[in-house]
Amino acid sequence: MALSSADVEAIERATLSAVSPDRVEGLDGWLLPMDAGPIARAHSAVPLHHGVHDPVLIDVIARAYQRAGLRAVFRLPEVPGFASWWPSLGDRGYRREQPTLTQIGTLDGLLALAAHSEGVALESQPDHAWLAMYLGDGLKAADGAARARALAREQGSVYASLRHGGQTLACCAAGFAHDWLSVHGLRTDARRRRQGLAARLLRGVAQEAQRRGTSRVFLQVDAGNAPALALYHKAGMVTAWRYAYWRPQPR
Repeated sequence: MALSSADVEAIERATLSAVSPDRVEGLDGWLLPMDAGPIARAHSAVPLHHGVHDPVLIDVIARAYQRAGLRAVFRLPEVPGFASWWPSLGDRGYRREQPTLTQIGTLDGLLALAAHSEGVALESQPDHAWLAMYLGDGLKAADGAARARALAREQGSVYASLRHGGQTLACCAAGFAHDWLSVHGLRTDARRRRQGLAARLLRGVAQEAQRRGTSRVFLQVDAGNAPALALYHKAGMVTAWRYAYWRPQPR
């Protein structure tokens, strides 16, 4: 599936719509989300196209975040247009972290993952069971509260839960913006993995996207998450681009 520059921009705008930063500033060819919370995509500058960008923008963007009382973080696609940025960022004390894959596919691929979506419930707001699954046991209380506040700000997403016997066994959030379905925060109960629950959940959100007239899906996944990548490969998803976060290091 070939992507146009308009597709890249739509995906990045849809990404920010789903993570709901406090506010977003615009710069020619860039989005600068401003947020003090723990969600990396909600506070990292991101380009709207993968062409050539002048590295002089590094300092321009850093000053914009400084005015907001934040330190600049860059979420950069690993494409030739940014080759000149990497040494410039290194010289300024930034370090590449958290390589992530942006994957794209079609609803048909998600629908084919499971024969049915029995047990999948879709809600306009996350309930306590959804939040408990999404936030997990290992998350710090402050981080969990910040993520819950971000979810409360978001408008238009659907919160999917797969339930059985009164228990929530899997969850995810699905965004519908800029003609794309975006899937975020897919979680499965550790005791029930490899039982096809994620596949049923994805089929459920794909059915909702189909009802809304959307045909394409994207998601972002840690480059080292082999089980998730195997599932998405089975759904026919492919990597559109890899990106990484460039974060300032303590002096």
